[in-house]
Amino acid sequence: MKRIVIVTAAVAVAAGGTAAAVSTSASAGTTSAADPVAATGIAWGKCQVTGPNDPMGKAECAQVAVPLDYRKPNGRKISIAVSRFKHTDTKNYQGVLFVNPGGPGASGLPYAPALARWLGGVGHAATAAKYDIIGFDPRGVGSSRPALTCDPHYSDPIRPDYVPGSAKEELAWIAKSKKYAKDCAKKFGWMLPHMRTTDAARDIETIRAALGQQKISWYGFSYGTYFGATYATLFPKRVKRMVLDGNVNPKTVWYDSQLEQDKAFERNIKAWWAWTAKWDSVYHLGTTEKAVEAQYYKARTDAKKAPIGGKIGPDELDDIVLNAGYNTGYYIPYAQALSQWINGKDASGLLDWLNTGGEDNGFAVYNAVQAADAKWPRNWSKWHNDAAKLYKQGYRFNTWSNVWYNAPIAFWPFQGGPKLKLGAKGLPGILIVQSTLDAATPVAGGLEMHKTLPSSRLVEEVGGKTHANTLNGNACLDDKVAAYLDSGALPRSHHGPDAYCKAVPELNDPDPTANSAKAAGAIAGKDLPIGRP
Repeated sequence: MKRIVIVTAAVAVAAGGTAAAVSTSASAGTTSAADPVAATGIAWGKCQVTGPNDPMGKAECAQVAVPLDYRKPNGRKISIAVSRFKHTDTKNYQGVLFVNPGGPGASGLPYAPALARWLGGVGHAATAAKYDIIGFDPRGVGSSRPALTCDPHYSDPIRPDYVPGSAKEELAWIAKSKKYAKDCAKKFGWMLPHMRTTDAARDIETIRAALGQQKISWYGFSYGTYFGATYATLFPKRVKRMVLDGNVNPKTVWYDSQLEQDKAFERNIKAWWAWTAKWDSVYHLGTTEKAVEAQYYKARTDAKKAPIGGKIGPDELDDIVLNAGYNTGYYIPYAQALSQWINGKDASGLLDWLNTGGEDNGFAVYNAVQAADAKWPRNWSKWHNDAAKLYKQGYRFNTWSNVWYNAPIAFWPFQGGPKLKLGAKGLPGILIVQSTLDAATPVAGGLEMHKTLPSSRLVEEVGGKTHANTLNGNACLDDKVAAYLDSGALPRSHHGPDAYCKAVPELNDPDPTANSAKAAGAIAGKDLPIGRP
C-alpha cells in the first residue's frame, strides 16, 4: 500500500481548553483521574499520497499531538496521524465513527474513505453518509510520529526455515529474535513502555476531545475489537455505538492466543487444500486434501534447497499462502499460483504475492504492543515445548511461524502487563460479529467478548472461514451492521449467540470457473491488505 504523508499542522495540546480525563497509571490501565489533557481542535488539510493512485479520495488529514506518557500530560509529545471522510447527510448526522483495521500495527489512515466505500459497496451508502468517518494510524504506526522501526530488513527474503530441523537452526532464529528486541530497545527504549493498548485508547480520547465530540462510535476489525473494548472499558460514557468484528479472546491475551491460532489455521489451511482437491480439474494438484497437502510440503522442502524464483524459500511460501487461512477470497489466486509453479515451474504467480521486505513498521508495533500489554513467558523452554507439542500433534502449518513472529517478545527489555480487565458498567448496546471458522480470531473469542461486555449482542456467521467478514457481501451480516449504525438497533437477547447468519456459499466456497484469479484476489482484501490480528 502507498505510504500516506501528512502535510498539515499538528493540533496544539496544552493546559486549559476542553479537558479529557486520563489515567494515573499508564501501565496498570486504571481509570482514576490525573492532570487533564486538553485539545483545542484539529487543523485539517489535504492528504498527500505518493504514487499514481490516491486511496484517500476526498478525505482530510492531520496530525494530533498527544502525550507520550499520560501520567505526564505536559511532558514529551508524540503525534497521531488522523483522517476524516466527512458526512453528507446533515439532517441525520450521527457523529464520528472511528475505524481500526487491527494488527496491532496496521495503518488505519486510509480506512476513513475505505469504510465509506465498503458500506456503499454492500448497499448502505446512506449509512456512511451519516458519519464523519475517522481513520488513524495508532501511536508508532505508519504516518504517526515517530513511526517505530527496529530493523527494516528483518523480514527480507530469504529467511531461515521457520521449522527448525536441528538445534542449530532453532538457535539461529533465537539469535535473530534477540537481536531484533535489542535493536528495538536501542532505538525506541524511551517509547516501548508506552505502547500499551491502553495508551492508544487514551490517544483516541484525546482525539475525541479535539474533535469536539461528546461521544464516539467505533468499528473495529480483528485486534481493533480488543482496542475498542479497551476504550469502552476506560471511557464507557464516551461510547455511542461499537461494532466489533473478528474478536480477540480477552482471556488469552496474548501468548495463549497464538496457540489457539495454530490449531485454527491448521484447520483452515486444510480446508483450502480440500477445496483445491475438489477443483483438481482446474489445478491438477491432487484429488484429495492429503494429496494436495503432500504437494505443498514437497514444494516447501524443495524451496529450502532451491528458492522458488530465486526469492521464495519455505518461510516466504508459508507467508504467502497463510492468507488462504484468513480469507477464502485468496483460494483462487493462490491455488492458481501454486499450480503454475508445481505443474509448470512458472514462479510468476507466487512472486506476485511475495513480500519483498525492506520495511518493519507493522512488525515492530505488533511486538511492541503485545509485549507491553501482558506478561509473556521469559523462559525459552516454554516456547519450545509448547510449539514442539503442537507440531507433534499435527498442527504443522502455522505453529513455528507463529513462534518466530512473536519471539522477540521473549527477549523484550521489560516484562509487560498486567493486562487490562475488560468491561465497564453503563455501556450502550454493542454489536459483536464473529465467524465460526475464523482462524485468526477463533470463535471462542467472540463468545468470550460477548460475556465480557454484557450489553453486547453477538451475531455468528455460521460456517464462515473468512476473518472479520462484515462488509464482504454477506447481506445478512451487512444489513445488521447498517441497521445498528443507523439507529442502534440490535438483535434480541438470547442465551449464547443472539442471532445467526449463514456463510454465503459463493464467497465461502468460490467457484474458480466463475471467478478469475485477479478478481478473486481483489475481493479477498476488500482493497487493502490484511495482517495478523
